[in-house]
Amino acid sequence: MIDSAKIIAVCITEQCSGWDVMKGLRDPKRVVPIIAVLTLAATGSEMNAVAVVQNNKTMEKFGYRHPVMFPSHSFMDPAYTCSVPPDHTGYGIADLIAHVLENYFGQGDASLSDRFAASIILEAMEYGPRLMNDLNNYDLRARIMWAATTALNGLLSCGRANGEFTSHALGHQLSLLYDTTHGASLSIAFPAWMKHMKPKIGQRLEKLGQDLFGDTSAERTIERLESFFRQVQCPIRLGDIGITADKKDE
Repeated sequence: MIDSAKIIAVCITEQCSGWDVMKGLRDPKRVVPIIAVLTLAATGSEMNAVAVVQNNKTMEKFGYRHPVMFPSHSFMDPAYTCSVPPDHTGYGIADLIAHVLENYFGQGDASLSDRFAASIILEAMEYGPRLMNDLNNYDLRARIMWAATTALNGLLSCGRANGEFTSHALGHQLSLLYDTTHGASLSIAFPAWMKHMKPKIGQRLEKLGQDLFGDTSAERTIERLESFFRQVQCPIRLGDIGITADKKDE
């Protein structure tokens, strides 16, 4: 809903359609104030200038970024997330970890950002499973909420030329074609991307494994991430969400 509000805020001042905004056909200079009330810890939209929108008519889903879409105020009360059911709580945890990793595998040598990235993932890994077993725990909700916010508020992109968002693009297609919840698509797409890209990102995977698990094995790092996603009730294979081999041509 926050992403939709960002686009609507542009449409009001530009007097245009939302898809004109998403396609980059407008260059807004101002928007009506955007006030976010966070009810799901996942996307970080409350503290960034990004919106992702899906068009069911054209079968497109992608993101749009513009600095004027940064919320003027965001209210982050963990109590508002206590009603989120376990599956979407887990998907939010997967989403925040994916955001961290997308920055981690971006271009640029940024040692401090690497340390921030590892800390956010470790926070999610420590408190995420505990939250799954205690959904009304305010303190645990607060920890995951703040982790999700810092995962995509620009902090981790400092010192990097760009991020690596291929997995997000793959996840958008899974959501578009199969109505898969975004976080669930990422818990499938990101480990698969890591395996495919291992010959090129092997050293970064080894460093990630050392930072998170004290183990420099790239293979075991991926396995442990998949195991964690399972622990927070997220799928890690297409078959887990009912996508079988006969649908490969889609």
